[in-house]
Amino acid sequence: MSEATQAKPKLKAAPPTAPAFESAAFEMPKFEMPKFEMPKFEVPAAFREIAEKGVAQAKGNYEKMKTAAEEATDVIEGTYATAAKGASDYGVKLVEVARTNTDAAFDFATELMTVKSLSDAIELSTAHARKQFEALAAQSKELATLAQKITTETTEPIKDQVTKAFKKVA
Repeated sequence: MSEATQAKPKLKAAPPTAPAFESAAFEMPKFEMPKFEMPKFEVPAAFREIAEKGVAQAKGNYEKMKTAAEEATDVIEGTYATAAKGASDYGVKLVEVARTNTDAAFDFATELMTVKSLSDAIELSTAHARKQFEALAAQSKELATLAQKITTETTEPIKDQVTKAFKKVA
């Protein structure tokens, strides 16, 4: 029983060894952050005045440029909206023209199926061609008028803004 009560000897851990490239005598140098202080000196009043005028002028110019940029942005946004609406209107008009011409073509084909003689077919074809030519001329005029209106509505705000800007500069 005496053997069971004896304590087993505890093993001690070996102290950590330093790597071969490190030396106990070498220590990293400690650097302090340099202090960059501006030297204290008195600025002559004339220089201070010139600097203050320059800052005031820069602020004024910045405000003018900011205002001009905001106005230009507003004009561009308005112009874009007008152009988009105009393009939509023009597209709707083109669809309307295409529908009208398609209906006329189907009506012509339907009438052509009912003719009894070659002379009636030629007469119907001639009448249809004349009618389509007149319709094409009217449609082209309407599209040109609409395009001119859209162009005027789109460019007018830009023209007004440029004129206004040149008046401010002059």
